[in-house]
Amino acid sequence: MAASNMKDVKRRIKSVESTMQITKAMQLVASSKMRRAKERAEAVHPFFESVFQVMCDVSRDHDFTSVYTKKKFKNSTLMIVIAGDRGLAGGFNHNVLKMAEARAEEIIGTGGEIRVMAIGKKAVEYFEKRSYDLTDRFPNIAEGIDLTDVMEIAENIIERFRLGDFDAVELVYTTFVSAMTQEPNQLRILPLENLDYIGDKHPSTIYDPSPEEVFDGMIPQYLCGMLYSAIVDSYASEQAARRTAMESASDNASEMIDNLSLLYNRARQAQITQEITEISSASINK
Repeated sequence: MAASNMKDVKRRIKSVESTMQITKAMQLVASSKMRRAKERAEAVHPFFESVFQVMCDVSRDHDFTSVYTKKKFKNSTLMIVIAGDRGLAGGFNHNVLKMAEARAEEIIGTGGEIRVMAIGKKAVEYFEKRSYDLTDRFPNIAEGIDLTDVMEIAENIIERFRLGDFDAVELVYTTFVSAMTQEPNQLRILPLENLDYIGDKHPSTIYDPSPEEVFDGMIPQYLCGMLYSAIVDSYASEQAARRTAMESASDNASEMIDNLSLLYNRARQAQITQEITEISSASINK
């Protein structure tokens, strides 16, 4: 190997080392953000679990009716799609967006209408490039979002639902299973179905002014809880996916450095051997 080629190898080693420093830093940042996101989700979970339990108790009344539990037949759906704000997260964005598009095509194939609320920069960019009715855009909100922000979104959805802009609301996001596993998930959140919470029953509870008004009054908290949990869960999943991707990239960079170093050392050894041979030959000739 010529000296110029050896310099190229050494330059490549330094370049890969610089890249590995970046991927390791991104891995550490993603780990820290993932941990904070899980803590945020766990902190609010007991409150929204209690809200849902009360709603289940209220709906057990045999005379109970609510606009939020009635199925309509307009067949118009608002799909809330939650994706990431950045790339470099493996298949995280691809998986959830493909699930959302498949579900949208399924609804359209049965004669339904789809409106899309995109949360996350990647979701906004994805649906802007396609022929969907993108009614709401919320890029770059997941990292610093709080309950006040989510409540505004939830109240807007509820108002439009009551006015009949759509008769169903579905949520597509990624759920955090573990640091190594994140799964895209799709569920219907309005109208409410399967209010069969397994817990203590309170048959003697009296709701004032009426079970219906109490139930309808709790819908904003319920929807806010669903959205907040999904956004935070999806954000934690994004960070976990990015941590895994950056860990893999760091391992690959380390392996590449080892291979290049071996190549460089062999070439250097061959060059030294050649120089020694040339010196020995010159001494013998003298």
